[in-house]
Amino acid sequence: MDIPHTKTRDGIIIEVKVAPRSSKRGIVGVMDNVLKVKLTAPPVDGAANEQLVELLAERYGVKKSNIIILRGETSRRKTVKIMGVKE
Repeated sequence: MDIPHTKTRDGIIIEVKVAPRSSKRGIVGVMDNVLKVKLTAPPVDGAANEQLVELLAERYGVKKSNIIILRGETSRRKTVKIMGVKE
């Protein structure tokens, strides 16, 4: 799947829209240049953000510490930086 992204010096930046408390966890697809992701975790105490970071780390083959939520920590729409990826 080709995920729309912006290249940076040390990685990429992607826009993500999450659906917390879903029945399944996974990447759904891309709509309007935004990656749609379903999460089983609730949006409480950062659980959904943590699960998003885990999912993206698996997808891109990087450590969880290489993923930073730049914007939207408490929103469904997030801007995420993934360091160490050259796509």
